[in-house]
Amino acid sequence: MMRGFLRLIVVVLVSAFSWTACSGPSAEELASLAAKGYYEHLLKGEYDKFLEGVNGSDTIPDDYREQLLVGYKQFMHQQEQAHRGIRDVRIVNAQTDTIQKYTSVFLVLCFGDSTNEEIVVPMVEREGRWRMK
Repeated sequence: MMRGFLRLIVVVLVSAFSWTACSGPSAEELASLAAKGYYEHLLKGEYDKFLEGVNGSDTIPDDYREQLLVGYKQFMHQQEQAHRGIRDVRIVNAQTDTIQKYTSVFLVLCFGDSTNEEIVVPMVEREGRWRMK
């Protein structure tokens, strides 16, 4: 009888731990995927989609928006000239600052000339969507 009770407790505890472990992606995982996605838009030349990932981009005046888009295009051209372009973006890590309420996502830009550069992308969650700060 006691063994049956102990087995029941073990099954309940294992189930409880399994349930909490599968409760969904963390804020760091979501912010990382969003940041990587925005940079993948940049690599594809989808500068408007990259800009949509910037917090507050919906309130940017049209003339400034155009300047930003030209700047993104120039940046990618510079990377092509200097490093044969950016070929891949990889997630390295993410850390949340609970006091300032943002998540720093660490990405590695992998260049065509085999060099890599680690960058930090601060991300904030606004209305259920992760955006670059």
